[in-house]
Amino acid sequence: MIDLKKVQQIGNRSTKILQKQLEDDTTRIIVTTIQKLSEFVKKNKNHPAFQKHLVLIFDECHRSQFGDMHKLIVQNFKNYHLFGFTGTPIFAKNAGRKTNPDFCTTEQAFGEKLHTYTIVDAINDGNVLPFRIDYINTIKAKEGMTDKEVQAINTEEALSSSERVSNVVTYILEHFEQKTKRNSFYDLKGQRLNGFNSMFAVASIPMAKKYYLELKKQLEEKNKNLTIATIYSFAANEEDTEDGILDDEGFETELLDQSSREFLDFAINEYNKKFKTNFSSEGNGFQDYYKDLSDRVKHREIDILIVVNMFLTGFDATTLNTLWVDKNLKQHGLIQAFSRTNRILNSVKTYGNIVCFRDLEQETNDAIALFGDKNATGIVLLKSYEDYYYGYEDNNGKKQLGYEERIALLIQKYPLGEQIIGEKAEEDFIVSLGNILRLRNILSSFDKFEGNEILSERDFQDYTGMYVDLYQKYKTQGDAEKESIKDDIVFEMELVKQVEVNIDYILMLVSKYHQSNCTDKEILGNIDKAIKSSLALRSKKDLINEFIERINTNTNVNDDWKKFVKEQEEIDLKRLIEEENLNEEETRKFINNSFRDGQVKTNGTDIEKILPPMRRFGGGNRSEKKQIIIEKVLRFFEKYYGLNIHNSDEN
Repeated sequence: MIDLKKVQQIGNRSTKILQKQLEDDTTRIIVTTIQKLSEFVKKNKNHPAFQKHLVLIFDECHRSQFGDMHKLIVQNFKNYHLFGFTGTPIFAKNAGRKTNPDFCTTEQAFGEKLHTYTIVDAINDGNVLPFRIDYINTIKAKEGMTDKEVQAINTEEALSSSERVSNVVTYILEHFEQKTKRNSFYDLKGQRLNGFNSMFAVASIPMAKKYYLELKKQLEEKNKNLTIATIYSFAANEEDTEDGILDDEGFETELLDQSSREFLDFAINEYNKKFKTNFSSEGNGFQDYYKDLSDRVKHREIDILIVVNMFLTGFDATTLNTLWVDKNLKQHGLIQAFSRTNRILNSVKTYGNIVCFRDLEQETNDAIALFGDKNATGIVLLKSYEDYYYGYEDNNGKKQLGYEERIALLIQKYPLGEQIIGEKAEEDFIVSLGNILRLRNILSSFDKFEGNEILSERDFQDYTGMYVDLYQKYKTQGDAEKESIKDDIVFEMELVKQVEVNIDYILMLVSKYHQSNCTDKEILGNIDKAIKSSLALRSKKDLINEFIERINTNTNVNDDWKKFVKEQEEIDLKRLIEEENLNEEETRKFINNSFRDGQVKTNGTDIEKILPPMRRFGGGNRSEKKQIIIEKVLRFFEKYYGLNIHNSDEN
């Protein structure tokens, strides 16, 4: 067994570097490409490295493994073990027409299959998510044609028309927030993010240019603030290939025609302006752009990335949940492209979202059957809206209750206004509302769900408030001897956060209360219920109520709120510094950085800098004092973070 932590692992940017690595016996693991390895073989006949005992491992081994490069490698290396990994192997039935019939399947290239782990296995094991697919009609069918959900008339003139491009972009922008769940908040590596991002796969470089410009145009017209980017390079076959494999796009931008190269420079320059970078389409500048773009997609800094083939295989970003598709895909390419969306992140992201502007339904079903099995569709694809709303029978014949029935049972068993008594009843309620939250999370992406939520917004907030009450109760339960249910149940707090009201909603209600001359007590009740339903706003309840008490006919709600919060924040911060004898300069710096980063970093030297002078070796008193200060700082942060008074707030 090799301890990979102790092994030197090196990548390479050139064949020359690869050669040095192969000649260096201390380099145990080399990460390279099949192109560089085959180039090394061509330039170094009878090299001593060919006699070394090597293990050659190819990822994505359905790609680039059936031509001269693969044959050249295996013919020259004499003492090797060869392994290949792929989620989309080439079988005889989907091999297409190859020049060599004895060398056209994955098994012919790599030998006998050692293990099979299909997409169905991965979904069942919870390692990847299923897909939800929309097929959108973008071309009106001629009279007399058989009606289908999508009539993708596959003529270049129709598919690339300006009117159709405009309609597709309009659809994307109208549904962007819904599909990417931009009203849902979650934490990612210390950052508070709202929703996910998306990729747009298009048929060709000319179409990438058209969509980029149309998106820019409509975003400006609609005054929407979304960040778009594009990337492409030269590929031999931009369009659909016979076996469905997406051709490799390398970094050979010099092979692009002049128009494509100029537009790529234009798009990169737009990117440079946005992110204050200095990339180009030339040489290492383009490779650096690729890497930087990849990182920003992974950190959800790009909202829509337009691609032709690049990023559709082998690229993983957990924040990416939606793929818009205006491109013919099938078999390998289809599964590979769809799979950019189904990497697991949190309980809010429950599926990969695919929106097809071409008729890919049959190709989708065929690809799932090929790489799963004939019964795989029901596992790989989400069920219908009707199934989730009205219920269905699972594969074992067991009835799964739908949203409608679960809401009816909730109202019957737990009427609003009545207290839930006993741990068993509390546990049942937590499970019931958790199931409803999971169903609402899925149903919210269906257009049909709007208006069919059954519960009014206020009633849903009431139930959510009860749920949060129980979460707080069991989270803080201090009686160690009392047997608690908290270890036996799962609170879906990420799903609660995604439907939380924010401070803007509260201020809107406060404005209504002000407009009623501060007489409408029902609005005050709505404010109280909304605060109770939100984890983020509960810590701000006293602050909000104190502001409401100060309201009079002369109040300007938004301006006076900001002024009030800033004043109260300063009062509380001064009190904290004085009570705990903190270093004022370092404390203010620490608090500002916490608001900027969206979290309080309780480890490291920064927290130590704010502490009062204490004996470093004074035993438990120092650590206890530090913990008390950390808890007070956390309470201060929770009270004031997210109130839209700090420039760095993301909410």
